[in-house]
Amino acid sequence: MLSFSELHGRGVAAINSGRLPDARRLLERGLAAAVDDDQRALAEASLAYVLAETGDPTEALLLCDRALGRAHLSERTTGVLHSQRALLLMRRGASEAALGSFAVAIDMLDDDLHLGRAFLNRGGVYLQQGRSASAVDDFRLAEEHLVRAGRRADAAKAAHNLGYAALLTGDLVLALRSMEGAYPVISEQGVVMRAICEQDRAEVLMAAGLVTEGRTALREAARAYGLRRLTQRQAEAELALARSLTVAEPGAALEAARRAGRRFRTVGATAWAARADAVVLASEVELGRRGPSLVVRADRVAAALDGQGVDAGAMLIRLHAARVLVRRGDLPGASDRLRSVRPSSRSPLGVRMLARTARVELAEAQGRPRTALDQVRAGLDDLHAWQSTFGSLDLQTSVVGQARRLAGHGLRIAADAGRPELLFEWSERARMLTSRVLPVRPPSDPEQAEALGELRRLNSSSGGVRTPAQRRDTELRRRVRERAWQRAGSGEVADPCDLAELRAALGAGTALVAHVVAAGRVVAVVVTDAGVSCHELGPRARLADLLRGLMPDLDVAATDLPDPIAGAVRAELAARLRDLDHVLVAPFLAELGDRAVVLTPSGLLAGMPWPLLAGLRGRPVTVAQSATTWLARRTTPLRVASAGFVAGPRVARAEQEVRAAARARPDAYLLTGAGATAAAVSELATRVDVLHLAAHGRHSSENPMFSGLELVDGPWFGYDIDQLPTVPDVVLLSACELGRSSVRWGEELIGMTTAWLHAGTRCVVAATAAVSDDVACDVLVRVHSALGEGATPAAGLAAAVSEVGPDAPPTPFVCFGNS
Repeated sequence: MLSFSELHGRGVAAINSGRLPDARRLLERGLAAAVDDDQRALAEASLAYVLAETGDPTEALLLCDRALGRAHLSERTTGVLHSQRALLLMRRGASEAALGSFAVAIDMLDDDLHLGRAFLNRGGVYLQQGRSASAVDDFRLAEEHLVRAGRRADAAKAAHNLGYAALLTGDLVLALRSMEGAYPVISEQGVVMRAICEQDRAEVLMAAGLVTEGRTALREAARAYGLRRLTQRQAEAELALARSLTVAEPGAALEAARRAGRRFRTVGATAWAARADAVVLASEVELGRRGPSLVVRADRVAAALDGQGVDAGAMLIRLHAARVLVRRGDLPGASDRLRSVRPSSRSPLGVRMLARTARVELAEAQGRPRTALDQVRAGLDDLHAWQSTFGSLDLQTSVVGQARRLAGHGLRIAADAGRPELLFEWSERARMLTSRVLPVRPPSDPEQAEALGELRRLNSSSGGVRTPAQRRDTELRRRVRERAWQRAGSGEVADPCDLAELRAALGAGTALVAHVVAAGRVVAVVVTDAGVSCHELGPRARLADLLRGLMPDLDVAATDLPDPIAGAVRAELAARLRDLDHVLVAPFLAELGDRAVVLTPSGLLAGMPWPLLAGLRGRPVTVAQSATTWLARRTTPLRVASAGFVAGPRVARAEQEVRAAARARPDAYLLTGAGATAAAVSELATRVDVLHLAAHGRHSSENPMFSGLELVDGPWFGYDIDQLPTVPDVVLLSACELGRSSVRWGEELIGMTTAWLHAGTRCVVAATAAVSDDVACDVLVRVHSALGEGATPAAGLAAAVSEVGPDAPPTPFVCFGNS
């Protein structure tokens, strides 16, 4: 016959693994086997938790109170009961009452195990209230106590929760490190614990801008809870999902929040239901609703959240109420409300961004555009201060969604003002949401290199095409990405460049053109040494229609087609390019004269093969991330003294191309055949000024940093560039697609080209679409000849493209960066 200790221990283990019916049976047997009040009370405390999780929170609290009423309890058992009672109150959302019970428990407990659990659970209350710094302190204490108690699984929960609290304080790097370290232990503890872990991790993913992955994880967590009838946890996952959808898909957010609210009310969790009501209201505001009942409801919900100590949530609701008042024309009322809501620098970034948005909307309604722009500037400064704390390009481009709406306000106000200088400033600010952060070269990471090596082997096509083991491939990609996220940033942010300084740097021979998309229209800002001007280019919809078929046309035109078909395809492409030239270049062509051109295009124009447009053909064209980055990269001369050449496998003319290009350089380094391995290419990249890579390439739209070149031992990824201690000044990618970028949040570009530029490369020549092997060989050999004669990469590319005949496949090579 099993003893009380054995039955109770097995019951707690069943709780931790999510087997609540088994837990209940074991604990009831343990209660029957108990020999004193301490044992009976401990069994009842654990049973109370089971009752709460299976939908009877009122009976759970009554059972816990009955246990506390037993006559002969030790001080430690009494402390454990108060701690358990506090946990039950926390799960109901009764935050203040829970904190009172935790305070009593912590005063009575004297052992590492129970103190660790009390700090762990009290940290959860602080999280509910938005007191993230206090939560971080408690989770650190919990981890220390639980490690000393030898409770590896509980210590991992504390580390995981520390990561979640760090997320709320804005320390995304600590969040990722803590959660990654805890995940292997927590995921072993059963389906429910894995779901809890994935739910919190999903919120980190969404804070990092990876909303699709985060929402998928939340839906899976909600489904896992639902299958086990864990109604409250299911509702919590649905509520987190609703929060993530509020701005992007408010209709879906409204439905999910209402569903979560119904579940909370079913299990008596009225405090949590108030939080669901807050998301319902926020979703209605984002849908554009403006009825008077919204303000009344907002006041009621905010008061309920105040009563729970959920300060950040209450602030969000009051800000939404102010936005409704602006829409209704009650500007004094909106102003009064905004004066009463003053987020601090420690408030969550989302609260600060919404406060700025509400103040921008009010200022615009009051006819004060200058005040509105001041608010947008301040909001973007908040984003950059946070963004600069992490060094991953992937992460930096992802998180800009937090401020995209604000930047859009700034662009629209500037475009409506019609002042070229102002529109240029906001063009820079809007396109610099990532590039303002000064990059830092990461230290060598052996674990990252090992994971990339294994991923390379899984995806290697040597000896025939292989299909990688999908689960391991996914796991490795996640590990690589999240390790990259954990790197700290420089903490430094560059200010947008001064227009007078830019004009002086352009001189008489160069013009800068910024294509701006704002409020459904396209505007070009042209900057030369002679002045600054604006040109209306027409509606966004017209340009989008022309762009829609451009990539397919380019890809098809690059293939080896029979002459009649090839002629028809290329004629259609030529017509499309003429139309694009008419929209994007012709309106200001006279202003360009014979100048070279630097372009800073909107994300809508990512992938445009600019040198193929008639107005730009034959002139040096460089596509820069921003005027500011172009200017900054001109501070040192371009290094082109030494060169390395790599020919990857299965490209018909790769070896011929690199050997022909290398003839102009007697000291050139060549890697061909079996020598073109990832390790050899990485080593070569660190010791040459110019690197030419002729290989098959693939742009990964799902995670652009996994775009790569095919080498003899597998793909060489964008993440491999991060492993290089130094990089060449000039990189030429003779590979299809690797000039392509994915566009995040409307403007932020990321891909292999961006990875090189972020790492410090000055100039990348790459194709934005499929390119014929013959054309790539001929064009890039000519570019190398021009470099050897002292030409810039942009000038060399312009001359090479001009020599391609009209009947040849297209040459969609573009010079990115600064040349």
